[in-house]
Amino acid sequence: MSAGGAFGGNRGLRPVPPEKGIFPLDHMHECDLEKKDYLNCLKSSGHQSEKCRLFSKKYLECRMEKNLMARQDMSELGFRKEPDLEASGERINY
Repeated sequence: MSAGGAFGGNRGLRPVPPEKGIFPLDHMHECDLEKKDYLNCLKSSGHQSEKCRLFSKKYLECRMEKNLMARQDMSELGFRKEPDLEASGERINY
């Protein structure tokens, strides 16, 4: 048997989780609606994720609200702040 044990690896060293990319699973299905909306959007758009950014953002916001991931500014996750249309001189007509 090797020094690493029967299946390899170092015994006694504690694993260190990565800083990002891994977060608790949603065992209580608290964000299922947002997840399903995002996956449906991906399916209907031919898996073009850019067209589903709003759904992705809502899903991440849900996870943060339910403490399923660390709270972060959305700009750190690749989402720009919504432009202020009135400040740019553009108007929205309803």
